[in-house]
Amino acid sequence: MAESNRLEHPGVDKAAGEEFLREALQVLLDEAVRKGTDVTEKVCDWKEPGELRELLDLELRSNGEPPERLLGRCRDVIRYSVRTGHPRFFNQLFSGLDHHALAGRLITEALNTSQYTYEIAPVFVLMEEVVLAKLRELVGWSCGDGIFAPGGSISNMYAMNVARFHRFPESRRKGSWALPRLALFTSRESHYSIQKGAAFLGIGTDNVHLVATDERGKMIPEELEKEIERAKAEGADPFFVCATCGTTVLGAFDPLGSIADICQRHGLWFHVDAAWGGSALLSTKHRHLLAGIERADSVAWNPHKMLTGLLQRCHGAGATYLFQPDKFYDVAYDTGDKTPQCGRRVDCLKLWLLWKAAGTEGLARRVERAFAFTRYLAEEVKRRDGFQLVLEPAGPGGFPRLLAEVGEGGSRHQGEDDEEGVHDGGLPAPRRQGQLLPADRHQPRRHQGRLGFLPGRDREAGTGSVRTPGGTGGGSPVPQNPPYNLEEEQQTPIFLPH
Repeated sequence: MAESNRLEHPGVDKAAGEEFLREALQVLLDEAVRKGTDVTEKVCDWKEPGELRELLDLELRSNGEPPERLLGRCRDVIRYSVRTGHPRFFNQLFSGLDHHALAGRLITEALNTSQYTYEIAPVFVLMEEVVLAKLRELVGWSCGDGIFAPGGSISNMYAMNVARFHRFPESRRKGSWALPRLALFTSRESHYSIQKGAAFLGIGTDNVHLVATDERGKMIPEELEKEIERAKAEGADPFFVCATCGTTVLGAFDPLGSIADICQRHGLWFHVDAAWGGSALLSTKHRHLLAGIERADSVAWNPHKMLTGLLQRCHGAGATYLFQPDKFYDVAYDTGDKTPQCGRRVDCLKLWLLWKAAGTEGLARRVERAFAFTRYLAEEVKRRDGFQLVLEPAGPGGFPRLLAEVGEGGSRHQGEDDEEGVHDGGLPAPRRQGQLLPADRHQPRRHQGRLGFLPGRDREAGTGSVRTPGGTGGGSPVPQNPPYNLEEEQQTPIFLPH
């Protein structure tokens, strides 16, 4: 075909594309939304990697495929994926499916914009500003700055980088050569992203001081003070402390007020990783767990983290082709230079639409329901033969992630596949019943023995068994609807007070 003819015809068939999209959206609604939240359906149609690779036919070929086959591919993708919104999916990180949030994500993807300047994403720049301001208000700050980041790990790294820049502004130009040996501090139960961030930023994992915790997983302030003094005695320059609200395994909330006092006394940047537990701020009943968070220099929260004008000065490159100072609008709305990313996907619509639909009070009720599920699960563990509750839940901590110790009467099966009685892929072997899903390999220091949670897997439906009112053995009333902790790894803002 001649070059002129190529330009005269559209690159895509719009009518066929719209028809395919209509049918694909119906597949999405039927297979991912309806079946994905139906308790009678499987959580996952588990296949081993080799078998799954053959079933999916992932190879990319020279010629395209017809719409009917592509729709079949879509169904297969959904069928063989883990349905994280399923009522019987009991893993970390996921909070169930919310239809309003899903609609927000679909609109975001359809508009396909990037949130770095007002001229390309005017609605979302203003929307993000409002959402971040509301989150700062919940933290207890009257002003500040912030940005939506790809996840909690990146948000913690941003905070670490901004803290270093705040202490040593010359580091942005001169790099690590201009710096003394730095030291940062976090608890032994903190998220591994602190270690990864220290490695990525050139601080070094050897300079991450892990502070001892008590039996509930909370940082011990006196041990933090000792670690700071020890680092100084060794010639290091302390600059950053990370407290955690909602540790990964035990759901512990560090004592923020006492840690803030120490940071103030030593002149250290005080960061709070509230990626997991930050949503307790929405509940007047449970926000006391984060008492003192308003004294932080930065906060990471899923939903997102926030920081101040330091973000611009620390990360900005001032690319003149993109961030011109003489635009026809207020260039303060061009937020793209606050982050190391250039293109940045829109994350605020999903949360904004959910918040609009539920309201702050509705979100608070969801958080409180998550706490209720934790209490319910704890009571069920106590009343079941062969189980011993290792730790009473302090909050939703571990949110709905309670640990139980299997006694001699427990029902774990071992020796048929591996010592944990699970597939290599981490899912329970489907032919067995009555076994435990493996918990994190965490042993509270006073307890030994194998840990797990949620005994009993239904082989046919692929669901975890729980007692319901009127079921065998009685049991506590089951809280209605799945728990929500408003957390998704994909979106975590970081923010700072002015």
